Amino acid sequence: MQPTIQRPAAQQPAAQRPSLSAVLELLKPITWFPPMWAFACGVVSSGVALAERWPVLLAGIVLAGPLLCATSQVVNDWFDRHVDAINEPNRPIPSGRIPGRWGLYLAILWTAMSLVVAALLGPWVFGAAALGLVLAWAYSAPPVRLKQNGWLGNAACAVSYEGFAWFTGAAVMIGALPDWRIILFAVLYSAGAHGIMTLNDFKSIEGDRRTGVGSLPVRLGVARAAWLACIIMAAPQFVVIALLIVWGRPIEAAIVAAVLVAQLVLMVRFLQAPLARATWFSGFGVTLYVLGMMASAVALAQGMPT
Repeated sequence: MQPTIQRPAAQQPAAQRPSLSAVLELLKPITWFPPMWAFACGVVSSGVALAERWPVLLAGIVLAGPLLCATSQVVNDWFDRHVDAINEPNRPIPSGRIPGRWGLYLAILWTAMSLVVAALLGPWVFGAAALGLVLAWAYSAPPVRLKQNGWLGNAACAVSYEGFAWFTGAAVMIGALPDWRIILFAVLYSAGAHGIMTLNDFKSIEGDRRTGVGSLPVRLGVARAAWLACIIMAAPQFVVIALLIVWGRPIEAAIVAAVLVAQLVLMVRFLQAPLARATWFSGFGVTLYVLGMMASAVALAQGMPT
């Protein structure tokens, strides 16, 4: 009698294309808020009536969040897929829900769409978008991979998420190069956002150490990085307050001062236990920070002395 041969069960073929739900997860809509808020600050700071520029305003919102920010997320996930396979295997690419090289194809596609929309919005918007995309790829892609250096990587994220987005919002509404005061405030709030990016690094210290990512908490130690994040976050806001006072905007200066004082109170508690309270401080402190951004944008919209 012949022995029964056990044949392996037929395996399901691997997915050839990603599902829409996996693509949406890869694009990470929850991350679109910071650049879209900064874009809104740029729009407000321009002082241009919304009714006059609705079509380009809507296009700019799409550019800031669903296109540019989403592109940076896809690029980062593609070049981090090997690390994510160890630390976060359920993410769309390492889990196989974004199969093959689809992650790379989507990164290229979203980059191209971002450039097309930016070009339609004028040369200044196109220039800012192009620089933002260069930084997005340089942040994640070898051989540059700015994220390996906490100083450079956080700067790239801060200027893209805050500065370029603010500049783009103003340029979309004005249709030309924004006033130098608008650009200055975009730079100042970008500088402060470097500290916010450092706060985000506290949740991944162990993984960064094991994979060779030189985030500031890894490079400087927890305590020093926490102090640095607070100083970098607060210092530009002091400058904003001083400028608003000099420019005759005491009400907006008082609002920015109030939210800064609230942040300083939270910073004291954060510095007592940085590892345990980084996420807590990021949630409450950053909310106050962006409220100050909008107050500053309102002041700029009212006009400043020449």
